[in-house]
Amino acid sequence: MRRFYKKLAFIGFVSFNLNAGALLAAETAALDAQKNFPLEELQMFTRVVDQIKTNYVEEVGDKKLFENAVRGMLEGLDPHSSYLDEESFSDLKVSTSGKFGGLGIEVTMDDGFIKVITPLDDTPAEKAGILPGDLIIRLDETPVKGISLRDAVGMMRGEKGTPITLTIVREGEQNPLRLTLTRDVIHVANIKSRMIEPGYGYVRLTHFQANTSKDMLAAIDKLKAESGTNGLNGLILDLRNNPGGVLDAAVQVSDSFLDKKNLKHDGLIVYTEGRLPSSQIREYATAGDVVNGAPIVVLVNTGSASASEIVAGALQDQKRAIIMGTKTFGKGSVQTVLPLTDHSALKLTTAFYYTPSGRSIQASGIEPDVVVDKITVKSVSVDPDEFVREADLQGHLTSNKNAAAKDAKKEKGDKANADKAKLVNTDYQLNEALNLLKGLNIMTPAKGNVAAS
Repeated sequence: MRRFYKKLAFIGFVSFNLNAGALLAAETAALDAQKNFPLEELQMFTRVVDQIKTNYVEEVGDKKLFENAVRGMLEGLDPHSSYLDEESFSDLKVSTSGKFGGLGIEVTMDDGFIKVITPLDDTPAEKAGILPGDLIIRLDETPVKGISLRDAVGMMRGEKGTPITLTIVREGEQNPLRLTLTRDVIHVANIKSRMIEPGYGYVRLTHFQANTSKDMLAAIDKLKAESGTNGLNGLILDLRNNPGGVLDAAVQVSDSFLDKKNLKHDGLIVYTEGRLPSSQIREYATAGDVVNGAPIVVLVNTGSASASEIVAGALQDQKRAIIMGTKTFGKGSVQTVLPLTDHSALKLTTAFYYTPSGRSIQASGIEPDVVVDKITVKSVSVDPDEFVREADLQGHLTSNKNAAAKDAKKEKGDKANADKAKLVNTDYQLNEALNLLKGLNIMTPAKGNVAAS
């Protein structure tokens, strides 16, 4: 089980690697040198520029024309490739720092509208009830149709305390929704963890950043310490609404639960394929399993994307975890930032990634092993006098052992039932994951109960 990586490679919506960018740029230049120069297309481009400069209703500078041409050329490739001018390049660095002012929402472009990938935890977007898959059609009174993704993101960001109204089209709603949000300083937290019940741990990863694996291992060590000598009977890894991030973090997280001696596909975790040699990456598991074989349930949903899908796909293909929830987002491509100058760059899709069995997740997503939709469950109170039990019969026999333990058992049971009802009402998917772990332990006692030698 690896704990640290020296190499940094990135995957996701807002991540970059300048060293990889320099290598890729050199490889691209070598590749281009072997091709014929597109003189006819360049002549066409020159004629278009000349017509704009001569006939457009307002005078346009060369810098604006060429930046718009580059921007349009990249945005026409796929939703994740883009041109980063000085402002957007700076915004990218800010967004990856883990702190910025805005709404706390991951978005992409979909047919001219802004599509929500996921709201971040404990942010204005989540508190307002924004959901993965929502389409934003207006920002205040400005229609987003025709606005670039960069400009839309810029409009949603702003100083803490300032309001903005989003008009949203949501599947299942007949009319658009208007939600007014108040901007806040967004702090992107990596890890949340707690013990759900004795022996059953819960770890939520909100992003994949450089220190995610290290923080996760520390959280699991804490959970194991809380469990005492018996260790963990099971672990729930929550990747719902996790939009991705650093590729190496996804590899490290996966490897934490994969012991190479027990794996198929030569212990492969993920591999990428692109046109250039630097895009050919294969990552393998090392020895060790942080929970010593205890069963794992991974929770995913539509907001689980990119690096989250790497983890889910690896653990699913290697039969190490049960994937539960709903189908994931389906972003199986790698973006690399290629600096052009000190203040501008290209964010370019350079490869696709594949699960150990060779599945491409691009536009397909990860299908859960157990499909559990997000639903709301309301408790129904039942009058205990409605049913008759042995204890209600006149003259029933009572065991001395049962009588001695009855009061203590009732108090403990009442508390457990109250906690159970609360979990069912607040997070049905998490409750079902816990039930599944318990069922697995009934049939096969968790290996995590055995101390590792």
